[in-house]
Amino acid sequence: MSTVGFLEAQAPDAEAQRIFDDDLAELGYVMNVSRLWAYQPATLSHLFDLMGETYASEHHSFRQRGILVTACASTLGDAYCSLAWGTKLAGKSDAETAAGILRGNDDRLSAAEQAMAHWARKVARDPNHTNAADVQALRDAGYSDAQIFAMTAYVALRLAFSTINDALGARPDSAFRTSAPEAVLEAVSYGRPIDE
Repeated sequence: MSTVGFLEAQAPDAEAQRIFDDDLAELGYVMNVSRLWAYQPATLSHLFDLMGETYASEHHSFRQRGILVTACASTLGDAYCSLAWGTKLAGKSDAETAAGILRGNDDRLSAAEQAMAHWARKVARDPNHTNAADVQALRDAGYSDAQIFAMTAYVALRLAFSTINDALGARPDSAFRTSAPEAVLEAVSYGRPIDE
């Protein structure tokens, strides 16, 4: 019996097969997380729809989403999302910028982006220790309260996705060994190892 993470691989229903087909069309392989979510593909679709609503409502750019995900995933210690989004962010900026965020070094970001990355790490690390001054720092960086709410909701939903994947043992896809920039691979020294 084949497995995905700690679970037995689930035979895909029509909705899971659609996710698999999307992976094949975009990447040339089926991601381990897609195979894991074959247990509840509708839940995955709803979760991604919710994430989409959060960033679309306040027009967060792909780069901003990349900063939020790499900052929160690295703080959580999630190698899978760190590699996936570190690679995507490197494509929209450069590998050194992505690797820096993964290591907690935001020197290559604008002041507004630094505030965003700092907030994502605080939310991921301990949301009960955020305070009004943290939110004011985001306002001072130019974000509206609606944007702050949207980025917080997006980070929280990303954390839910990462938590499920990590808890059930999903390992980063072996393709990251060749698709991720070397700087990103070196920065991700935590979490589950890349699949064989």
